Amino acid sequence: VTYTYDKVDYLTQHVEIGKLLNKEKEAQSWVNDFKKRAAKAGSDIKAKIGEDTTISVIENFDKQLYVFGDNWGRGTEILYQEMKLKMPEKVKDMALKDGYYAISPEVLPEYAGDYLIFSKNQDGDTSFEKTDTYKNIPAVKNNHVFEANAKEFYFNDPITLDYQLDFFTQKFLGK
Repeated sequence: VTYTYDKVDYLTQHVEIGKLLNKEKEAQSWVNDFKKRAAKAGSDIKAKIGEDTTISVIENFDKQLYVFGDNWGRGTEILYQEMKLKMPEKVKDMALKDGYYAISPEVLPEYAGDYLIFSKNQDGDTSFEKTDTYKNIPAVKNNHVFEANAKEFYFNDPITLDYQLDFFTQKFLGK
């Protein structure tokens, strides 16, 4: 059985797989519970950091940096779709349609939100972190950069989604 990725939204795909396995009720139950937990966490996060606070998700890969829209893994579905947190306008303009957008380290400040989620590839180039350009980003100065292991943060399967939700709850709320 094959599925075409992105033909349905990131949570409906789990219900579709549940149908195939004769576990539709269990899959739908997990989706409902996940949405409820994510919405609650989003509400709590907004109450703590502010309704208009922006969050960017970045990742290094090889010698390139990327910013992500609301549907390309890396926790973006949770942050933007379920929690209803805001992304910077520049990210919205450039990354929302395709899901991601490649940038150079020099322009990262233009895409940086009040908080940065850094999906970090340890084996990729991270030299930009040593530059004044990076160090002078307000999110960096304010210690609002939350670093995740990229290899644990790529996808949007149930195990990864639960991991990402726990990560955001712990980083933003200390829970």
